[in-house]
Amino acid sequence: MEAVENEKTMMSIIAEDGSTEQVEVILAFEFKDTKKEYVIYTKNEKDENGNVTIYVSHVDRSSSEPKLVGVEDEDEWNRIKDVLRELSKPE
Repeated sequence: MEAVENEKTMMSIIAEDGSTEQVEVILAFEFKDTKKEYVIYTKNEKDENGNVTIYVSHVDRSSSEPKLVGVEDEDEWNRIKDVLRELSKPE
């Protein structure tokens, strides 16, 4: 039996300075009650402890091009942290 390698989902993001970056999507999800979409992604950077840095953004679809917006609401952050905790649990 052959091992099947998980394919990475990549997306391009455009920074405020207009540069484009390829990032790896870890998870995209929506809170059903608020209908807000989020994406958790990484640039595969490591911090001083060797941990991979992840980013979380709200997906704003109010214009023709979806935009990634920072999460500033504390209640929203707490809900997202719950999702991250679930993701990090060992199976």
